[in-house]
Amino acid sequence: MDLSLTESQEMLRTTARSFMQRETPVDVVVGLQKAESSLERDLWAKAARLGWLGIVLPAEYGGSGDSLSDAAVLYEELGRGPLPGPFFSSGVLGALTVLEAGTDEQRRRILPGVATGETVLTVAITEPNTSWGPGGITLAPQGRNGSFVLNGTKLFVSDATSATDLIVAVRTGDGPTDVSLLHVDAKARGVSTRRLPGFLSWQCEVSFDNVQVPATSLLGEAQRGWAALSRALERAIPILCAYIVGGCQAVYEKSVLYTQTRVQFGVPIGRFQRVQDHVVRLVNHLDSARWATWEALWKLDTGRPATASVHMAKAVASEAYLDVCNAAHEVHAGMGVLIEYGLPAHTQMSRTLFHYLGDPRWHKRRMADALEW
Repeated sequence: MDLSLTESQEMLRTTARSFMQRETPVDVVVGLQKAESSLERDLWAKAARLGWLGIVLPAEYGGSGDSLSDAAVLYEELGRGPLPGPFFSSGVLGALTVLEAGTDEQRRRILPGVATGETVLTVAITEPNTSWGPGGITLAPQGRNGSFVLNGTKLFVSDATSATDLIVAVRTGDGPTDVSLLHVDAKARGVSTRRLPGFLSWQCEVSFDNVQVPATSLLGEAQRGWAALSRALERAIPILCAYIVGGCQAVYEKSVLYTQTRVQFGVPIGRFQRVQDHVVRLVNHLDSARWATWEALWKLDTGRPATASVHMAKAVASEAYLDVCNAAHEVHAGMGVLIEYGLPAHTQMSRTLFHYLGDPRWHKRRMADALEW
């Protein structure tokens, strides 16, 4: 398994890192944390011109047809911010869901707009008082005059206040995986979105009040939505993990620099063994997240069975980001809680992504199931 970057990947990483340094310094990222929408129009337009919004899409649908590993190189750099915005929600998870679930006509109608940034997708899966997974999807559409009518709520929908289009998972049968996917206009009558308050990064509530959805908005086949979503998640999750790795790397670098420049008792605090212990803890979690993520990406890109590795990557990376931020706060002490310093943005993101698309416990169970087969 050769995990070294190719020449083109090195160029992509250099371009992305330069973009982040130029366009999204700490004060910009901190400012975006307070906005109602995670989408900053100027940044979004520049990312679209660079081809980043369609990086996982085939050329026939307006994308660049890059590998998942190529996309991971980009998202690792975005995670260093951590740069908010529906880059993952739309350009990865939303795009791959349409690619896996939609008909060819639906792909050709929806995906080119995703690649140009005109269409901003997000996938609405989880609901109040239910668990992650197909069993937690209880929102059932009612048939009326040849269309679907939605009444209910979806929670923890990433970047919903920025989205133009929603992919909504709905219950259409009694079986455990009898789930369908509906393509819903986020601005349709009866659809309302709000950003959830508290220590969350860009998680939203989406409410449906007698929302009429045409029957043609059913993505692909009825009751096959969870199977398609599972295939999309298997390819999307390692890219999310790469974003997490970028966050871990940035927190590590920030912490090491602080140990070298913060002086206490006449010496840099990096000379103290307890501080060194925290930095070693940072390194161990960073490395575990990186190697678990890239093993999953390597297997996916080379056509090897990757299900167990994908679940392991999400479990390991989610736990790593959270613990890396904890260790960083130990290193920084009072400095680390200052919003303008930038570390709290990573801390907040680490708590959000810990549970997003399944928490570590859920993924460890699915990993065990995959290994049994």
